[in-house]
Amino acid sequence: MRILALAWCLWCSLHSLLITETLTRRIRDRGGFPAGIFRLAYVLFSLLGLLPVLWYQSTLPRTILFDWTGPWRIVQLALLLYALVMFAGGARVYDIRHFLGLRQWQDYRAGRPPSAAAFRASGILRLVRHPWYSGGLALLWAMGPVSDVSLVSHTILSLYLLIGTLLEERKLQRELGRPYEEYCRQVPMLVPWKGWWKGKEERAG
Repeated sequence: MRILALAWCLWCSLHSLLITETLTRRIRDRGGFPAGIFRLAYVLFSLLGLLPVLWYQSTLPRTILFDWTGPWRIVQLALLLYALVMFAGGARVYDIRHFLGLRQWQDYRAGRPPSAAAFRASGILRLVRHPWYSGGLALLWAMGPVSDVSLVSHTILSLYLLIGTLLEERKLQRELGRPYEEYCRQVPMLVPWKGWWKGKEERAG
């Protein structure tokens, strides 16, 4: 289990270090090929880096600690449905092509400066500030039975998502300032418990 925990911590650390605000700003300001290919290469590297970790995890013997059986199946289905709503809602308001790095690559090929991502407090973002992080947490714990092996990976990834959310919050507060602080007071970060926010949409980027 220690090797598995170390592998997940290493992947999470690399995933964060390669996308720090300082590094991404330097690459964006430099422009040219590095700015055009960076995000796309980062996404591919992150996905490929997952493969050896997942393969090693699949080889480990495991003991089931909890299974979604009986009435618990309803809870599991509710979590899966919640995750689906969060992911689908996020896909409607986020720029997926920018997220994957395809837009930056197109900007480079067209000779345009790299475009910045836009923030929109619309759609699902009027219900929760970080729908993909929220849906990711629900999906993590709703997938399959919980074993001693998955408990390690799910715990580390949950902490990583929470830390990622807080770092994203700091970044948006620097970029948007007081309007985003007001938005934060009205819309929950991860758990949509306040209802639908009807405030004015804010944009950045």
